[in-house]
Amino acid sequence: MAARHYGVCVGQAVGCVWVTLWGRPTDRPPAWLRGASLAVLVLQNASLVLSIRYVRTRPGQRFRPSTAVVMAELLKGSAGFLLLVLQHRGSVRQALGTLQGALWGHAGDTLRLAVPSLIYTLQNNLQYVAISNLPAATFQVTYQLKILTTAVFSVLLLGTPLSRTQWLSLALLSMGVALVQAEQGDSGGDTGTPLSPLEGPPQSYAVGLAAVAASCLSSGFAGVYFERLLKSRGGSIWLRNVQLGAVGTVLALAAMAATDGAAVAADGFFYGYTGAVWAVVLNQAAGGLLVAVVVRYADNILKGFATALSILASTAASVHLFGFRPRGPFLAGTAMVLAAVYLYGRPQYHQWHQQQQSQSQQQQQHDTSTSGLLPPRTKAPDGINRPPPGPIQAL
Repeated sequence: MAARHYGVCVGQAVGCVWVTLWGRPTDRPPAWLRGASLAVLVLQNASLVLSIRYVRTRPGQRFRPSTAVVMAELLKGSAGFLLLVLQHRGSVRQALGTLQGALWGHAGDTLRLAVPSLIYTLQNNLQYVAISNLPAATFQVTYQLKILTTAVFSVLLLGTPLSRTQWLSLALLSMGVALVQAEQGDSGGDTGTPLSPLEGPPQSYAVGLAAVAASCLSSGFAGVYFERLLKSRGGSIWLRNVQLGAVGTVLALAAMAATDGAAVAADGFFYGYTGAVWAVVLNQAAGGLLVAVVVRYADNILKGFATALSILASTAASVHLFGFRPRGPFLAGTAMVLAAVYLYGRPQYHQWHQQQQSQSQQQQQHDTSTSGLLPPRTKAPDGINRPPPGPIQAL
């Protein structure tokens, strides 16, 4: 059975992976597979934010986010190396040779990858700060500004053209986020009731808002820079993923030493780690690879629905878990953001659909043109049609 290869690369939050699927190639996946992709995307997007919010606001010993970032980078790099081994048909020696040649033989590419790795490390730490100080629903809505920053950097660095509908959706997105923040400001920056108000850690809405804004800015730039690097330098996405993980682990360790070095030396690296914290680390590390696989089956419309459902799920869960109380302006702003996400993906979906139709028509034309090149069959004395003798039979 023939194999079909698909390349998928998305932002750091979801990782980069190259997927090999065995089976009959299809232009459009079945409905059940699209539904499963939607469920996985919603579960991953909502559970990561809610779980971080839970472990960062519960009373008791609190783990240090810098150590969690180190572990996530280490696990992502290890997963990337495993994929690289699979690419080399299970040969660890060949995979190590390829990795060594990429790290030391092409030191310039490694240094270029240090730029997005540094920004991703900063972004991951900022996300912990933002979710620790903002309600999960507010963070989910505000974090959609990464669409705006990614679009702006795509235009500036890659020259990507945007349609009028996409520009209008970006304006609608900005107004929706502004309305949500205005509502939160009028309510005094209500971050929701922690699980134990008397023992819960202090929270600052202003700090959380600044952290999520910086995270959106860094996410947009790093994602576009990494895309430009892949397009200009080439190379296996698996290999790039391992390089990102290796460089990211070193930078995350340096950031941990600079910010929490003394505390980690005194209390230990895994201070405050519980089963819930490990679930967060594994979700952040493996979630990228998981989503990258299912994104193959999800068009932009489906990803827009996944974003909308994850925001709604985070809002509903925050009401029950953290005492969050959404008001009219918050709901109106959220609706504007959801509409903007949907509209932004529509031109890309139609472009993808037209490309699929064009490829299908070209394939049909190719089949029609080549069918006329075969010589006509001749009827043998026994009445059976057989191809004429000549080079074709020799093949």
